[in-house]
Amino acid sequence: MALVIFDLDDTLIHGDCASLWCEQMGRLGWVDAESFMHRNNELMDAYSQGKLAMQDYMDFSLEPMIGRTPEEIEHLVEPWVEDIIEPLIYSDATRTIARHRAEGDRILVISASGTHLVKPIAARIGIDEVLAIELDVVHAVYSGKTVGVLTYREGKITRLMEWLAQEDQSLEGAYFYSDSRNDLPLLLKVDHPQVVNPDPVLREHAQKAGWPIHQWT
Repeated sequence: MALVIFDLDDTLIHGDCASLWCEQMGRLGWVDAESFMHRNNELMDAYSQGKLAMQDYMDFSLEPMIGRTPEEIEHLVEPWVEDIIEPLIYSDATRTIARHRAEGDRILVISASGTHLVKPIAARIGIDEVLAIELDVVHAVYSGKTVGVLTYREGKITRLMEWLAQEDQSLEGAYFYSDSRNDLPLLLKVDHPQVVNPDPVLREHAQKAGWPIHQWT
């Protein structure tokens, strides 16, 4: 049994769940949609160039949720996942997950998006085990802050190694599927790096390294 790890955004789904949730907060009237999405897109451009400070993005994207309860957010995220996210799930992703599961592999999603989005999306895809950015709750409401190491770039390795120790699990024979140059640190650490619809930097690296490159639809 091998550990099979999947990135979420632009790997399992065609899009970025954090950006899509920002659009939803605009529809809910929590933000000025035009100006908020302008700033979101600026930050996501920095992400695509490998230049984003993830804490900056989390501070920005969590601000509209300050003072709201996890239960309120969960209630709103559930239909959003069904209506907006489910049509974006790659069919090839679901087939790949099913193949690994049939082989007895253990499936984990590790994502640089917030756990309030990643857990319900992963659950819809049929994956129960998730590592994502944890949100701070104070007096039963979201504070707008994060908790612990962010699952971004090298932070994914830090959180994964902690999880492996807790689970008495090994990286031996592990797979990791990702689309992003930001995941190169973890891709370099696993025995079976798998590149999915890669950005140009990751594609070039994968071609030079001889890694499998998948075009999922």
